[in-house]
Amino acid sequence: MALLEGCKHSLEITVPADAVNSETGRVIEDIQKRAKLPGFRPGKAPATLIRKQFNADIRQKVVESLVPRFFDTQVKEEHLNVVSTPDIKDLHFHEGEPLRFKAEFEVAPEFDVNEYRGLSVRYNDPAVSDEDVNTRIEEIRDTKATFANESPRPLADGDYAVIALESIEGAEPPVKSDELTIEIGGKDTLPDFNENLRGMSPEEEKDFDVKYPDDYGQEKLAGKAVRFHVLVKGLRRKELPELNDEFAQDLGDYRTVDELRDAVRKGIHTQREFEAQQQAKNKLVDAMVDAHDFPLPEVYIERQIRNRLDQKLQGLAQRGFDPKELKLDWAKLRESQRDQAVREVKVSLLLGKVAERESIGATNEEVDREVERIAKQEREPIAATRARFEKEGMLDRIASHIATEKTLSFLFEHATKTAE
Repeated sequence: MALLEGCKHSLEITVPADAVNSETGRVIEDIQKRAKLPGFRPGKAPATLIRKQFNADIRQKVVESLVPRFFDTQVKEEHLNVVSTPDIKDLHFHEGEPLRFKAEFEVAPEFDVNEYRGLSVRYNDPAVSDEDVNTRIEEIRDTKATFANESPRPLADGDYAVIALESIEGAEPPVKSDELTIEIGGKDTLPDFNENLRGMSPEEEKDFDVKYPDDYGQEKLAGKAVRFHVLVKGLRRKELPELNDEFAQDLGDYRTVDELRDAVRKGIHTQREFEAQQQAKNKLVDAMVDAHDFPLPEVYIERQIRNRLDQKLQGLAQRGFDPKELKLDWAKLRESQRDQAVREVKVSLLLGKVAERESIGATNEEVDREVERIAKQEREPIAATRARFEKEGMLDRIASHIATEKTLSFLFEHATKTAE
């Protein structure tokens, strides 16, 4: 065995002449049974004629049979964990002689994981203030708000205008809405709408330009200047529900506003705790990556690059873009994903080593719960979701994801937390 570079290995393998002759005879017999040659009944043509007429086919079938068989045998004898399809080179195959060939391939990296218990990480248990609770409750009240019509008057900041608008130029496809509610002066309202609608009254019409920011949520409008024709149809007043025990009871299993506040406080804390722990786990992973240096199989990196590109293409498709119509520089795009793909592969291998040492894995019950969660989310029968996942190989990926999350939690639980 020869180590070429990193995870690349090669083997020079010799197949004994008697094995070659035996396999050649078997192949000739198999062809002889099926061959149809002029002047001979099926199966009766002499072996010498079969060898002459089908020499190329015989050689190919012998090679296709012996090369993988002897390669696998040699790999097992040398205890190699091959992760790529071998590249067969320097094939020497002459009648009456041993068959010789060279196989180049990649193996899984062998490395030791450093001590991972007690890694230091900065972490503070998140605090939740009364102001945080009040802000969240006001957001809840806002979602329950109703709108009441007001008598016609000029629009001012804080009003909610009901408008009909249609793009005249600058938008493709055109933008049109027969009834759109806009808060005048609102933080989410584009400045051009605020400036042009402010002072208008119901039944007034106006044409004006709106410049959309480059990072606007709708990509078809991002960075564009669109001219609209706008009709103000009405004026509404926003009415928030009163914050009392009845309001709390309408939201769920709460008897009083104080119970609602407690639940909101716990909810905010849970959310912030999750986010803070995720940040800490990412720092722990970064520390592990920085502390380990080992080669990675190119086949792993290429697979991860494909996964990342597939996700990006799916995202484009979901936003209405046809990747086939986009003029993408695939070579440049693939290279842009390489650094992150390398890191992700390294993280996966390190976490896998920790999981192996600590016997961390996904239980059948955990996988079942995740399948049920996805089925409910997609409003699909659980049995149908499971059948689809089994066919697509998704169950293994779900189990792998669960094991990874459990391993990250293990690292965090056993880390030394220092206050920031």
